[in-house]
Amino acid sequence: MRVHKLTIAAMALAAGLSLTACQNDDDGTDRGAASPAASAASSTGGSGSTGSDQQGGTEADGKSPAGTGGGDGTTATGGSGGSGENGKAAKCRTDELEITAIDATVGGDDRGTVAVDLKNGGGRDCSLAGHAGVDLKTDSGTLSAERTGEPAPSVVLKDGERITFGITYPINDSGGSGVRITGLVVTPPDETKSVTLDWPGGATLPVTDGSGTPVQVGPLGSAGQGG
Repeated sequence: MRVHKLTIAAMALAAGLSLTACQNDDDGTDRGAASPAASAASSTGGSGSTGSDQQGGTEADGKSPAGTGGGDGTTATGGSGGSGENGKAAKCRTDELEITAIDATVGGDDRGTVAVDLKNGGGRDCSLAGHAGVDLKTDSGTLSAERTGEPAPSVVLKDGERITFGITYPINDSGGSGVRITGLVVTPPDETKSVTLDWPGGATLPVTDGSGTPVQVGPLGSAGQGG
């Protein structure tokens, strides 16, 4: 009987040790599994808190989050639109202008005058600034007009509007045949394309040695002497 009791006691002790070992293994497993979860929760909670703080700060400060362009982007777009509405009109192109020339000489003047008219026919507002280029075609070659030296304005022509400038030239009263003018070449300000017109003024220029009165072109808005 004693041996039997000892055997039962030994078996009970072994069972107890086995149960304790199993409980220790379970606790170890739980702690190992809980640690990553706790870490992830802490990480997620930290990001959420930071994002919430940023959002709250954004609403409180009235500023847009970085990278959205809610502030600077809108301002830039508005500025660009304002500049387009209030900025200068694009320059007038030669093909948009109807260019004509007439004799504008007043009797008794010692110089002849031709008035050149630039009419905006491009269907939009456009701008002109500076002097037009003027060349006279003659039987002795091309003669370029000199500028008068008067200030050259900047103007905006609405569709259908016009502006005039004058060309002055010496009248040939020498009695000789002079230099015959065969054409007028006009280049609008800040353009390279020219238009060739019939010359409406005096048929000839006096022959000089270069010391005589030059052919001159006035600024926009002037019809020249007698205009």
